[in-house]
Amino acid sequence: MDFSCKPERGSKSTPDHIFISFNGDPATSMNVTWRTSVDIKEGYALCREDKTEDYKRYDATTDVFESDIDISNMFWSNMTGLKPDTKYFYTVGNDEYRSEEFYFTTAPKEAKSFKFICVSDQQKGEPFDLPDYSAFHDALKAQLDSDPDIKFIYTGGDNTDCGQHEQQWNGAFEGLKGIVEYIPFMMTLGNHDNRGFKDYKNGIGRYYSEPAEFFGKQFKGSYPFNGPKGWETENYTFDYLNTHFAVLGVNAPEEVNEWLVNDLKKCDKRWKFGSYHFPIYYAGPELSNDDAYPMMREGMEMLDVLFSGHEHNFSRSFPIKNEEIFDKPSEGTVHYELGNSDFNPPGTMTVKKFWHAAHFPQSEFVSAFAVVEVSEDKAIFTTRLNDGRIVDQCIIDKKNDVILPYALAPKFRRTRLFYKGVDLGISEKGNSPELKDGIWFAPLAVMFAAIGAEVIKEKGKVTLGIYGHKVTFTENSDVAVGEKGEIKLPAPVYRGGDTAQLYIPVEAVVPAFGMKWAYAKRNNFITVEHASEAIPFTEQP
Repeated sequence: MDFSCKPERGSKSTPDHIFISFNGDPATSMNVTWRTSVDIKEGYALCREDKTEDYKRYDATTDVFESDIDISNMFWSNMTGLKPDTKYFYTVGNDEYRSEEFYFTTAPKEAKSFKFICVSDQQKGEPFDLPDYSAFHDALKAQLDSDPDIKFIYTGGDNTDCGQHEQQWNGAFEGLKGIVEYIPFMMTLGNHDNRGFKDYKNGIGRYYSEPAEFFGKQFKGSYPFNGPKGWETENYTFDYLNTHFAVLGVNAPEEVNEWLVNDLKKCDKRWKFGSYHFPIYYAGPELSNDDAYPMMREGMEMLDVLFSGHEHNFSRSFPIKNEEIFDKPSEGTVHYELGNSDFNPPGTMTVKKFWHAAHFPQSEFVSAFAVVEVSEDKAIFTTRLNDGRIVDQCIIDKKNDVILPYALAPKFRRTRLFYKGVDLGISEKGNSPELKDGIWFAPLAVMFAAIGAEVIKEKGKVTLGIYGHKVTFTENSDVAVGEKGEIKLPAPVYRGGDTAQLYIPVEAVVPAFGMKWAYAKRNNFITVEHASEAIPFTEQP
């Protein structure tokens, strides 16, 4: 490959893409990452305590990063042996080519509270070769300037629009310049960061479920290398004072879950936060929680809060565990969807679901940021827009086991039937699901009609069509007939409800239509799910 002609924003002899991060004890160390052209073979950091002129040298480890457009050298230097709660100045490079001097402050050994800021989905796709992150830079810088107590930046993923193209990272780091040299930048891998499209412009390739090559090559020395074997760069944990943070990538869900469970079992921190790009409890009307869930349920539900992104909209759930929703934070995990931080249009139009305690469809061209203040017993979450408007604010109070403002998770007198988190209003019309001999039945034809699926009613039978499947159910029969033959049901279909509907075993949705379902005992509802439809609207001729 010919790299003789450097692209705009390509690597040079002088260090760039400089950012600091935690890769050890935040009170006594700080990691710094930078990039140069491939002709620079060695590098080091110089670090001095504030009000002194005595620099200490920290040699860097280095590795070649060959991208789609360039060959660079990546450098990582871990500045250790530092004093807690102390300001330091540093510079990176070699004897000939060095950066300007930047500064940071180490974490205190003890503190009553600390703050961090969350950003997500700040990706910019256009122009593809030279994405412009200046608006994101200005909005983030304004947030940080307005609150100088913020200790680090924590992302929800999609830091770029296509992570297998270096120009995307070049643009992203140009947008972060003047910020991440001074405040630690802790990234979560998103689907766009992972591979994006192999052929982005023509939409060919897979978003994720493949190794995050560019991410791994650039940041393998930036973060703690303590994740599951083979997936360490995109999965890692770090501690800040009384809080444990788990960063979860989008690949290898089974391995990640096992690692996460073992990690959290050993954790003695007061608070346990995690980040995972895909929202488990989503807001999009056509989405699903199938992206690595429920394979990761065990570990995720050991967390106090799980941050996510992906949908470019904001939502906050009730505490959730095993598909049931609760009031008290001790009873489940709060899922906190961050919204987008770079004036991007919504990736997904959203609908308030039964699991949402708060929801904001980010349909304006605004940028959202979440600031979290953590103390011994309380964590205060404030999401605001770049113009200062507050989207949501809540307090998780561990001591009193409450979330403020108070919001009660519903408990239904009549069993409700939900589809993709939306109450279809079937139960209040006299057609509630019914439990007989340990088997749940529901008027599936009514549900299918409500979601716009095909319903053909004949005397004593009904044919339902959805997701490429068409199945006929017959009254008093425990055998349904689909396009591939007979489907054995756990019990016969019967006629019931106030409107004499055919009641079909709910679990029939699994073999018949490839759906899934669950019953939430505490709340008394049945929820039916299916993978994302992603069905485009056809053009009207």
